Amino acid sequence: QVHLVESGGGLVQAGGSLTLSCTASGNTLRVNAMGWFRQAPGKQRELVAAVGAGRNIYYADSVKGRFTISRDGSRNTVNLQMNSLKPEDTARYYCNVGASIIRWGDNWGQGTQVTVST
Repeated sequence: QVHLVESGGGLVQAGGSLTLSCTASGNTLRVNAMGWFRQAPGKQRELVAAVGAGRNIYYADSVKGRFTISRDGSRNTVNLQMNSLKPEDTARYYCNVGASIIRWGDNWGQGTQVTVST
């Protein structure tokens, strides 16, 4: 089982920046992808950004050009640099790990709250 711990959320004004961090521990031998999801109240959880094997990187259209994902494979950490934040980015952000960017695990961390004010 993989244990995930997220950090770095907070309250920021629109246009501001935040960096989220996630560390995976436990059974990480088959982890080829790490990614960030978010869930806003009343909405489904969505994939925001992910990095897979061979540096295959995915960004949701809504965050392209504003968010940057990076992974330190040796430490099983993944960061999400978020710039030019918008109120619609307000959500609880979760990281996950998986065999690829389309095959994610069932374990989730507690997440970290990001709130963007106008």
